Amino acid sequence: MVDELVNVTDDTCSTKFTIRADNVLLDENSFSEGGLVENIAQTAAAHAGFVALNKNEPVKTGFIGAVTNLKITELPSNGSLLETNIKIENQIFDVTLISGQVSCEGRLVASCEMKIFLLPDNKITSK
Repeated sequence: MVDELVNVTDDTCSTKFTIRADNVLLDENSFSEGGLVENIAQTAAAHAGFVALNKNEPVKTGFIGAVTNLKITELPSNGSLLETNIKIENQIFDVTLISGQVSCEGRLVASCEMKIFLLPDNKITSK
């Protein structure tokens, strides 16, 4: 759920995403709360992938471990352009804590902190 990578630094990332009618997280004409959280997570993933590729490292698989301080003030509608910013607040081993904000037409519509777990060596195991 990222259309454009706008800006990347070592600890920040900005993206743009236009909500489309076929998006699975569109509920009737409104983008769902889960869609806003996933948009923040996908911006964090875009950052991690961009940084890894620039270092010639493999891109790791990540999972949302926790979402805290979630604030949603508005659910954007179909066709809206979302501008999302994340900042890495802390990174210890394979756990990254980010803060994220989503804006729509200049208005802050969502913000949260998110803990993301990265799998070492991009391995998924099942029993």
